[in-house]
Amino acid sequence: MRKLTIACVLAVAFTAGAQDNQGGISQQMLEKIETSAAGMPQSKALVNAVAANNIDELAKNFANQGEIDTYFSIETPKQSIHDQKSSGRCWMFSGLNVLRSNFARRHNDTIRVEYSHAYLFFYDQLEKANLMLQGTIDNARKPIDGQRVQFFFHHPINDGGTFCGVSDLAEKYGLVPMSVMPETYSANNTSRMARLVSSKLREFGLELRDMVNEGKSKSAIEKRKTEMLGVVYHLLSLTIGTPPKQFTHAFRNKEGKTVTAVRQYTPKQFYEETVGGPINGTFIMVMNDPRRPYHKTYEVEYDRHTYDGHNWRYLNLPMDEIASLAIASLKDGRKLYSSYDVGKQFDRKRGYLDTENYDYESLTGTTFGMNKAQRIMTFDSGSTHAMTLTAVDLDSEGKPLKWKVENSWGATSGVGGYAIMTHRWLYEYMFRLVVNKKYVSQQLLDEYNQKPVMVMPEDPLFTVDE
Repeated sequence: MRKLTIACVLAVAFTAGAQDNQGGISQQMLEKIETSAAGMPQSKALVNAVAANNIDELAKNFANQGEIDTYFSIETPKQSIHDQKSSGRCWMFSGLNVLRSNFARRHNDTIRVEYSHAYLFFYDQLEKANLMLQGTIDNARKPIDGQRVQFFFHHPINDGGTFCGVSDLAEKYGLVPMSVMPETYSANNTSRMARLVSSKLREFGLELRDMVNEGKSKSAIEKRKTEMLGVVYHLLSLTIGTPPKQFTHAFRNKEGKTVTAVRQYTPKQFYEETVGGPINGTFIMVMNDPRRPYHKTYEVEYDRHTYDGHNWRYLNLPMDEIASLAIASLKDGRKLYSSYDVGKQFDRKRGYLDTENYDYESLTGTTFGMNKAQRIMTFDSGSTHAMTLTAVDLDSEGKPLKWKVENSWGATSGVGGYAIMTHRWLYEYMFRLVVNKKYVSQQLLDEYNQKPVMVMPEDPLFTVDE
């Protein structure tokens, strides 16, 4: 016991010495820090205010609190506002917003469709479970602490994504109306379900690694993986509901009146009826990443929704060119999937995004001087939330002043469920846009089709939209 105590004392003494001599805060350094902080301008009133109040409320720029201009020179037709609740499914809500808008547009807005998010989410989770298990098999002979293996075990499943997920999943499994498979508690509140499924997938992943390294046959491994996915299917059915194989439906107009006869559909038939054909191949994804060369295409390895689907693929463009693509689409009445860093300078109560909403510098007495590239490379900023771009206001010279997005936080959030952003905010905090190829020049299409540069999913900018 005495030997153990002496060993512990020596270990603590060694650790303290190492910290003091190898970059730790020494007493001398602490005194300098305290002197430096004391020299920064502050008052007792400011200290008391910051200690007792929400920082954003104190930093709010009063000069920027005037009435929000809600006029837009170019605006697509409004549709019902949905609510993703406590889930990370913004990518799905935005993607389905685009699809239902396209359906209404083809029918001159005389009939509407409301897609089930729970249905597509069920298959999203099942497919991501398979992606994790098959990825574990593919990398089973690599060390458990290797980057690629840890990618699968760290986040076995998640409810974030991009428009690629909507296109791959909808084409593969079809779509159903919201009335046929409504939201459940776990669809709206995904955290507990995700933890349970993730825990099971990690357990399964270890078993599959052992099977590969023990030399089990491919057929045996495939059989066991199928059994594992049966367990996942059961868990998803309990929490999200069991997807229907067929159903009946009649379409309604925007006032809610039934305007078509009742028909029987399978999910794939309903997809064909409402979408009309393949989604993949009709669009390109563009991004703004000032860290990398523009007019180059990038693809994110292993970061997709389905194992047999499409990796995320982006053409990197300057913001001015991305804005031009968005304007061309909106002028033709087409909404767009888009994503942003909504955690920056967002007045959520007003639904207003502007770089001048909050003056943190005056409040704190320090500056925040990183540019967009620096914010990305240091994980200070990146794509966090997808919203549907619906309107733009142009000046007399055709240059954008402000933009409007349909959000998925319910009709009571922001401006009737919408958010309004200034162009200067969009320039700093927009990252992704999905645009139909008909609005893209041949030069940009050729650039999009060039051999992509493969990047890793750990890259700061290639996180999922939630």
